[in-house]
Amino acid sequence: MTHRQSYDLIGDIHGCNLTLLKLLTDLGYSQDADGAYQHAERKVIFLGDFIDRGPGQREIISIVKRMVSAGSALTVMGNHEYNAIAYATRTIDGSDFLRPHSQRNFKQHKVFLDAYEGDESAYKVAIEWFKTLPLWLELADIKIIHACWDNNEIDNIKKMQNGSAYLTDELLQASCQKNNWQYNAIETILKGKEVTLPEGQSFRDKDGNIRHEIRICWWDQNAKTYQEAFMGPEHARTHIPDDDIIGDHLIGYSHDEPPVFLGHYWLEGVPEPLSDNIACIDYSVAKPGGKLVAYRWDGENVLHKGKYVSVERLEP
Repeated sequence: MTHRQSYDLIGDIHGCNLTLLKLLTDLGYSQDADGAYQHAERKVIFLGDFIDRGPGQREIISIVKRMVSAGSALTVMGNHEYNAIAYATRTIDGSDFLRPHSQRNFKQHKVFLDAYEGDESAYKVAIEWFKTLPLWLELADIKIIHACWDNNEIDNIKKMQNGSAYLTDELLQASCQKNNWQYNAIETILKGKEVTLPEGQSFRDKDGNIRHEIRICWWDQNAKTYQEAFMGPEHARTHIPDDDIIGDHLIGYSHDEPPVFLGHYWLEGVPEPLSDNIACIDYSVAKPGGKLVAYRWDGENVLHKGKYVSVERLEP
């Protein structure tokens, strides 16, 4: 009989290395002779978004890289790693960077850039490592992606890349051009399904930016209004109009498909599955009062609230 691997899935970390170390310890991981955190029976799957916001940028990358190299962890790419790659990569003609160095983009990325200031070689190594992270994982009886499992977009990328789940140079360049299908594909799987609010409607996101689009619960067949479908911090929901959604906002993910784990959405409150086979494990560790969350998966098809483990943010 084949032994099924058990996994501890860990949500967005955003440079909060002290909190990660506490969570790994609580989950029963300890350092081996080479400094990699290991467990005798389990492995970690990280959901991406290692960088930006928190104080331990380089420390987090070191911890995760060491675990991946030792075989005690797997990971997918988050939108913050994707943004970092695009910020560091020039357009084909060399006239600009794929992610423009605007004041807004610089502000979002400043903590990471500051961590590598004066150490260009280490910065390049970090960017190259980000490129080795797959956009999604399909394992035996489980799927992992940062924001949204869209079978159509994933299939389109597979067709383009002979089945590869990695961000090739060609895909990177194409995905930074808004008129390309690759742009929509990457936006959806790494940043979530979005819909445009009715004309004249907007809200401010967690960073104070005015938004005219909202991320939505792409799996929820019962959400009929913008407010009901909104996916994000609960305190922002009252600023979303309760009008009926215009257009199709759903993505088909059947109840009999394998469990899929997501990060990305800055949830609050008590961790629990979004549905029987969909779980988000990002609970806002990057802000005061947030927590870092893991889900201990042992092969179950129906996800359970009791399988979550969390640690309150330790960073000052």
